[in-house]
Amino acid sequence: MKNISISNDIIPVGQFKANLAKYLKEIQVNKNSLIVTQNGKPAGVLISPKEFDKLRETKLFIDSISRGLSDSEQGNLLTTTQLKNQLKKRRTAKT
Repeated sequence: MKNISISNDIIPVGQFKANLAKYLKEIQVNKNSLIVTQNGKPAGVLISPKEFDKLRETKLFIDSISRGLSDSEQGNLLTTTQLKNQLKKRRTAKT
């Protein structure tokens, strides 16, 4: 995701509504985000679907790592054999 340009990427909601199609195309092409303000305060952020997917995948990855670290700190660990056995049980339960 590109850095925010104060002069180009922050717009009031009225301007956003008047030029919606233009801004939707712009975020697709330029891969930038757009901050929409209401009464001079940030009210929303518009990003492309591709950027949203990347952010979501990154969050899911970080959450997964956090869960693994937490499990490790609590001693919730499996040996390789235990893991293989659990995976085997799950696979046979699905069939």
